[in-house]
Amino acid sequence: MSKSEVVVVGAGIAGLTSAAILSKQGLSVTLIESHNQSGGCAGTFKRNNYIFDVGATQVAGLEKGGIHSRIFDFLDIPLPEATILDPACIVDLNDGSKPIHIWHEKTKWIAELEMQFPGSHRFWKLCTLIHQSNWIFANNNPVMPISNFWDLSQLLKALVLPNLVSGVLLKSTIFDLLRICGLSKNDRLISFLNLQLKLYSQEDVYNTAALYGSTVLQMCQQPHGLWHLKKSMQSLSDALESSLIKTGVNLIFGQKVNSINFDDLNMCWKVFANSKTNSFVYQAKDVIYTAPPQSLLKHLKEPLNRKQIYKNRLINLPDPSGAIVFYSALKKEHIKKISSNHYQFLSDEFGSLFVSISDDGDGRAPKGEVTLIASVFTKTKYWFNLDKQSYLKRKKYCLNKISLELESHFDIVSENWLHRELATPLGFEKWTNRPNGIVGGLGQSPDMFGLFGLSSRTPFKGLWLCGDSIYPGEGTAGVSQSALMVSRQILASKGIDNFNL
Repeated sequence: MSKSEVVVVGAGIAGLTSAAILSKQGLSVTLIESHNQSGGCAGTFKRNNYIFDVGATQVAGLEKGGIHSRIFDFLDIPLPEATILDPACIVDLNDGSKPIHIWHEKTKWIAELEMQFPGSHRFWKLCTLIHQSNWIFANNNPVMPISNFWDLSQLLKALVLPNLVSGVLLKSTIFDLLRICGLSKNDRLISFLNLQLKLYSQEDVYNTAALYGSTVLQMCQQPHGLWHLKKSMQSLSDALESSLIKTGVNLIFGQKVNSINFDDLNMCWKVFANSKTNSFVYQAKDVIYTAPPQSLLKHLKEPLNRKQIYKNRLINLPDPSGAIVFYSALKKEHIKKISSNHYQFLSDEFGSLFVSISDDGDGRAPKGEVTLIASVFTKTKYWFNLDKQSYLKRKKYCLNKISLELESHFDIVSENWLHRELATPLGFEKWTNRPNGIVGGLGQSPDMFGLFGLSSRTPFKGLWLCGDSIYPGEGTAGVSQSALMVSRQILASKGIDNFNL
């Protein structure tokens, strides 16, 4: 049996970050990962000469004052090499109008909005004011939802006057903001917002919390921004791993957690895991669980039976989306000239496609070639419980259909593909161990965001949740903020209640 002060389950960005922070603060930490590499949904895989980002393809929070920058400064490790995305994305609504360029430079973005959505100035101004208030609040390290007096004290310390004003919108949606601004019938603007919000909140304008949506709609612009990592998304995980090595974290790959139980005799948690050949037990006072909270129904069976209300909440959590992802490569000369690494366009077949294209020479493909990744949201139930023949038929259909859509949009000749493959929710389940291959966290509706979301504190002392289902949501920046929050809670429980970055 291996003993440490903290066991972290899952070496995605949330797990790596929380392990790095706590070990830097002197706690002994064991980090368990079922895969043979770190990164999770922000990891990579290799096919021949190509490196593909598994899920996440862009990063927020690398700018000065951003969450990754703050954490890396604390850990005393360099940020991975990256370039700002400008435009961050080009969105084609497939309505015959000019595609929308989401510029990093504020003045260019304002001019773009005036051209694309005349009369929408009040809405974007309102979003900006809410976002600025949220940014100050987030940098003050609040704890949400509130589970005890310490959490409440951190929330109160983080509040500034603008938060009290925007707080009236706690239960409002982005559509409510549109209605306030007289834009509730602006179908083109709503189509654009639906595409963007689905990427970051898993909800549309009618269901995305106003306080959350206002921030994600502004995160591409100065002084923030989205970044393209040199080499691959794996470089973010590699950098965090370098901190773990320096502080002596026990980082374990290839072991899959099968159950978690509380030892009443020794007053500690025991995490049971298996490799391909052996079984292992890890003991700690605190366990950070970064897998989707739905997985607790499998891993925490016995304790959950004593907390039926909490168990029912986990059972009744909203169903997150799955994704089908098209991974491909071709010569740069065989794709029309592009002016962004990211594109999003409406599709009659799939609703929308989000496309990420590598830079020539960024390490993802040989010189003169690029990788192209296209992702589509899907309901996971469409892919499970199929017989093998039906599954393969559906998979082949989607691969060919996405190929045709991309060929049409980027002037690609079908014979020029150098590589093509498709991942479905079944593949994601095998890769990440996320139930049903779900991607992202819980949809950020008013009922699930902030004060009303799922707490990092569980009803079980010493068992903590962290990751994209916990405040403030998904993305590498969101889960890093979550990791910082849970690290502060654990340190406070051990008497270190003044830790901040």
